[in-house]
Amino acid sequence: MPKQTQGPARRVVVGVDGPECSTSALRWAMAYAQLTDATVEAITTWQNPDMYTYSYGWVPGVIDLGDIAASIQKNLDEVVANESERLDRPVEVLARVVEGHPAEVLLAAAAGAQLLTVGTRGHGTFAGILLGSVSQHCVQHAPCPVVVVPE
Repeated sequence: MPKQTQGPARRVVVGVDGPECSTSALRWAMAYAQLTDATVEAITTWQNPDMYTYSYGWVPGVIDLGDIAASIQKNLDEVVANESERLDRPVEVLARVVEGHPAEVLLAAAAGAQLLTVGTRGHGTFAGILLGSVSQHCVQHAPCPVVVVPE
């Protein structure tokens, strides 16, 4: 087995966005982290809804972005806690909510990581549509190895 490096490279980044496929990716990343004595950085992203409403010509109402991020953080913390309970020994998990496009955020977080883990919810029989757009982009552009975990 290759010698594991010390420091930030002993970090596994995983995208968690709610569906079962991302929970499977989190579960896989946590199991891998146990085996390699790494930490897990679980990331959920969100984008400001105003940018979509303006593009369709709608005038947005007042949206408290802090409430959005806090609600998403609460959901992420619950998913991490539920998956942590399944483990026979604990894994350090940093759960973060980041504003931005999922692929861009995950690729930035993966810099210096040992591994990037994503789920897939794409459909179809061709490789280009079998993966979802975020997982496809991560596979093609990640600065580290990528594991795509199916549902």
